[in-house]
Amino acid sequence: MLKKFLRFTIKLAIWFFVLTVGWVILYKFIPVPYTPLMAIRSMDSGTPEKIEHQWIPIKEISPHLQLAVICAEDQKFEYHNGFDREAIKKVIDSNRRENKKLRGASTISQQTAKNVFLWPKRSWIRKGFETYFTFLIEFFWSKERILEVYLNSIEMGNGVFGAQAASKHWFDKQANQLTSENAAAIAAILPNPRIYKAHPPTPYISGRIQWISGQMKNYGPFSLSK
Repeated sequence: MLKKFLRFTIKLAIWFFVLTVGWVILYKFIPVPYTPLMAIRSMDSGTPEKIEHQWIPIKEISPHLQLAVICAEDQKFEYHNGFDREAIKKVIDSNRRENKKLRGASTISQQTAKNVFLWPKRSWIRKGFETYFTFLIEFFWSKERILEVYLNSIEMGNGVFGAQAASKHWFDKQANQLTSENAAAIAAILPNPRIYKAHPPTPYISGRIQWISGQMKNYGPFSLSK
């Protein structure tokens, strides 16, 4: 009985590995049409009836927005292997001292893995799968592809997903027409895009816009293109 169970478990693990690797490789080449969070939002009574989303290649997304989300969410994105160990250590230390969670430990790679392959509710199981998928996308995708998928999949307003939909929703522009200030405004609402507004901004969001704009100026030369 034990041997049968072990054989079944091994086969299940192999199939899981093959299917998930295939899934990740597939999304290396094709647009991500829909995400679990989009499905959840479409059934949420607090979300507009129609989900706004349109995939576009990264070359059609303003470099200002690419830089803005990096400065706002993950300034080590170009250099880490998917995990910001220093930020993770700060979160662990803070939890031990104050039983308090700090925002900022999840990298753009981790957020992409969660947004594209998993569900939003926090749990140790989901965190484990998030770590697994983060390893996979860092291994199989380029940094440019990770950022492209991130910018096309992340929630940037209530029922608004991706750079193109957010650009039209907030500023009535194409994603490649965003100014530096527009980009900073969109990046500023990412902590809670269902509540915060990129336009017109509240005093709190205006403060975040100023901070992100300053970080963008200080970041230095930026290009993920190889």
